[in-house]
Amino acid sequence: MREFPLLDQPRVRRLLFYPRRDFSAEPAVQGARCVSVEVETGVKIVCRFYPAGKENPSILYFHGNGETAGDYDYIAPEYTSRGINFFVADYRGYGLSDGEPSVSAMINDAHPIFAAFKEFLEKEGYKFSLFVMGRSLGSAPAIELASCYQDELQGLIIESGFANSIRLLSYLGILSLDPALEAESGIGNAVKIRSVVLPTLIIHAEFDTLVPLQEGRELFENAGAEEKKLFVVPNADHNTIMLVGGARYFDEIASFVRAHSR
Repeated sequence: MREFPLLDQPRVRRLLFYPRRDFSAEPAVQGARCVSVEVETGVKIVCRFYPAGKENPSILYFHGNGETAGDYDYIAPEYTSRGINFFVADYRGYGLSDGEPSVSAMINDAHPIFAAFKEFLEKEGYKFSLFVMGRSLGSAPAIELASCYQDELQGLIIESGFANSIRLLSYLGILSLDPALEAESGIGNAVKIRSVVLPTLIIHAEFDTLVPLQEGRELFENAGAEEKKLFVVPNADHNTIMLVGGARYFDEIASFVRAHSR
């Protein structure tokens, strides 16, 4: 179990996480369903699975800090219509999940969520061609998994991700600290991604003011993959990237997944 005492301070947690509750356990998308994952005794994370077909590739997705898995009822069809099974993980205290969110929990919970999703795919008879994707805060658990399970994944996709979590606190107005503290106290996205040789797609908004484009460029530059791409969405910011990117945003993801599926 990894711990992040600096990032788990109550003041930081209150401002870094924005947990919201989903009102219904029934997804609004036909055929979709909730999947509960026990991440530790008595603590369950409720994820959502949106099927596209048992012979299709799958994405395990970690969302941003102000979203819930239920929000993706309205976005998932963009993936499933392009032939991608879409599994959205929540965080503690979000959606229908137990507990309280923290950076330590988010990183550590990613591992049992990954194991449970693999078991789910096998049990349900889905083709095992699996990608991991993270948006914004979700870049941290996505990169964590990619760095640990490269033999079991076909690719990594990061959207609006950050390279340095200590700098992120400054961007968000939480704490202003020396970014060099990342080495001993931070999540270490930029360092972890250096070891990731999986095909990698980095997506970032041109005018992102919450997580500036330079963070995405730094992740791209540090990525250890030979096959890597940086896709910058013109005229978009952190919260309009999907809307402004439109069909091209989702087509870039689908093209990447098709190119690297097995």
